[in-house]
Amino acid sequence: MTLKNITIIILIGICNLYSAGIAFSQSDTAGQEFSFKSYLEIVRKHHPISKQAQIQVEIGDAEVLRARGSFDPTLYTDIAQKYFKGDQYYHLMDGGLKIPTWFGVELYAGYENSRGEYLNPQNYDPASGLAYAGISVPLGQDLILDKRRAQLRKAQVYQLMSEEERRIILNDLVLEASEAYWKWFESYNVLLAYQEAYDLSNQRFIALKRSAELGDIAEIDTLEAGIQVQNRNMSVQQALLEYNNAKALLSIYLWQEGTIPLELGERAIPPTKAPTTTEESPYLVPPLDRSTALSSHPELKFSQLKIDQLNIERRLAIEQLKPQINLKYNALNEPVGNNPFAQYSVKNYTWGADFQMPIFVRSGRGQLKLAQLTIQDATLGLENKQALLKMKADQANNEWSITNQQIDIFTKTVNDLERLFQAENTRFFAGESSIFMVNTRETNFISSKVKLIELVSKNQRSLIKTYHSLGLLN
Repeated sequence: MTLKNITIIILIGICNLYSAGIAFSQSDTAGQEFSFKSYLEIVRKHHPISKQAQIQVEIGDAEVLRARGSFDPTLYTDIAQKYFKGDQYYHLMDGGLKIPTWFGVELYAGYENSRGEYLNPQNYDPASGLAYAGISVPLGQDLILDKRRAQLRKAQVYQLMSEEERRIILNDLVLEASEAYWKWFESYNVLLAYQEAYDLSNQRFIALKRSAELGDIAEIDTLEAGIQVQNRNMSVQQALLEYNNAKALLSIYLWQEGTIPLELGERAIPPTKAPTTTEESPYLVPPLDRSTALSSHPELKFSQLKIDQLNIERRLAIEQLKPQINLKYNALNEPVGNNPFAQYSVKNYTWGADFQMPIFVRSGRGQLKLAQLTIQDATLGLENKQALLKMKADQANNEWSITNQQIDIFTKTVNDLERLFQAENTRFFAGESSIFMVNTRETNFISSKVKLIELVSKNQRSLIKTYHSLGLLN
């Protein structure tokens, strides 16, 4: 067997390595695969933004707690004394307990004891003081709804909004993290493809150079092969740059317990193919009923809850159109001995009423009009947002569906281009072709291989976008 024949056999063997694909390079790297599912578990559990999302829920709980404080029973005491030139003009003491209720009625009970040389006659009390219990009832404004009840209702709605805000934050976080992952997947596999092409073209160049030195082929053929090695080297360097950048981007989504940044290990690698089972990917197939999923989108529910808050303000504004009529009644009693109710009589009481009504009610009418316009504006914004989200969901799902078909088509194209390249390579060493044609076939094959990797990455990203547009990534 001549040296020329040995060289041809070596070159054909090198080219046949293409059929091993990425698996050849992967066995060389012996890396540890970092699955998409494991990656998302880390992001959801430890990323600072994920923890911030949970804080929003706790803020909502705190708002409700604060609003409920307006209904807390209140102890009160009021003491006033005056001394002048050795005389005590008066000593006034009033203390008790107020209990606000959900219905706007306020209950209270207390004890007063007033004395002094120059006490106002209306403040005279028995020597043992005077106990009282009473009720205050709004009969006009604030009867149906007052600021205190409105604030609590708004806080309760805000509590629901904070849960939707948490879902919105997580929905956006998982989208960004997923796109970073599939960019990393794409850049890594493209790097493998170019590295493999560089290694094979370099080995071919060495073999051709050896053949040229022995006079078996023309020297010009080695020049063509050398240029191809240089081009492949440039592609590898560019792919390495993009891989390092994608890896750096991926790292900002990796954290461990205690909000400590987690470094991506040198041996960690993405998969060399897209997930094909639900165990590998939590988002394999988009929901068929997108309209049902869209109706539960956190952004839409958040906007609807905002409108609910505005409706509470509208109802409060309606209350401001009513006159203020407040009725107050106090039952009085002088405690004597061990039985504080011994001298109780229904004839001992005080009562009062107050009335107030603006003549033109311009403030109330303006507040109501403003509330109505704000609700109208928010409703239009909700309808527009719903249309936009539906459009994004349709676009993302269309892209996912089309790229699925493109992947099927292009996989066959890659296989066919590989066969053309191998056939052209065989013809070259049989003297029926040129190194230029071999390089052209190889370039087309490598380009199609890279294009297929990009399609797989695009397909996975469009799948994630579909779920994001439906608000399901939380």
